[in-house]
Amino acid sequence: MRSIDAEELRATVSMREAVDAVREALRGHAAGEFEQPTRTALADGGFLVMTARHRPSDTVMVKTLSLNPEREPVITGTVVWAESADPRNLVADAISVTTLRTGAIAGVATDALAPRAADRLTLIGAGAQAADQFRAVHAVRPLREFTVVARDPARGEALLDRLGGELDGITTEVRSDIEDAIADTDIVCCSTSAHTPLFRAEALPERVHVNAIGSYRPSMRELPTELLGGARVVIDERAAVYEESGEILHALETGTIRETDLTELGDLLGEDRPVPENGRTVFKSVGIAVQDWAIAKLLAAKFLAGQLPGRTGTSGQR
Repeated sequence: MRSIDAEELRATVSMREAVDAVREALRGHAAGEFEQPTRTALADGGFLVMTARHRPSDTVMVKTLSLNPEREPVITGTVVWAESADPRNLVADAISVTTLRTGAIAGVATDALAPRAADRLTLIGAGAQAADQFRAVHAVRPLREFTVVARDPARGEALLDRLGGELDGITTEVRSDIEDAIADTDIVCCSTSAHTPLFRAEALPERVHVNAIGSYRPSMRELPTELLGGARVVIDERAAVYEESGEILHALETGTIRETDLTELGDLLGEDRPVPENGRTVFKSVGIAVQDWAIAKLLAAKFLAGQLPGRTGTSGQR
């Protein structure tokens, strides 16, 4: 068994590679290449089990997570990769895999939906997912301005400090007023554990792309229902959002949107259409196992290619 800790994973897989890997996996998912049960949620999302099998390669990924917003770190767990043709297994740190793939999916959606000239990002939330949201958007839309919105400005400043040299050439700012921060921006990323909408729809510019990745249970909502009713809405997977997305469920229940108004990102990637240049677009993700499979596949390929040290055992496993 090959165990990969957080530091090694980060040193091995770049955000650009992660975005490309997740994009290809979503295309495969849309083409029916995966077996992917809806994830098992216990204790109202306190424990999650996710699995995906890629039929053409006969490979499987299983992820177990423990989540507690009152704990630091919020997320702990493991990702296990196995192949029918190879007896060697990989075990990776689930915190890094989850934040990397959650960033990557936002990068894929931003690349598909944000105008090509978009270069101003407002990020709501300065928690564990925040840095990779910035990295993924910056990988597909090189940024000129970056605003962090945090209830505690010190957390926003700490995020900028962690990103360090990655911010070279970018104008940065930390704010505490959400609606003031989103009034003049190109891209908004919501990465919070909010249970009520973070802002009013009318506070947004008429042309903006919004990623919402923080809420993952029916009781959680980051986005106002009115925004979904007036935007093109793209999701990661129908079965997943119907089970877990408070925003989508509320909008459907109130008749603000219909199921036919939703487009899965994998289907959108298969379409030959230009990036929208007008109006509002929204990407809502609750996270699906295919995304984790994509990162695990990257790690397995690098290991087999000798790009990871050849140690074995369970050292570093979490």
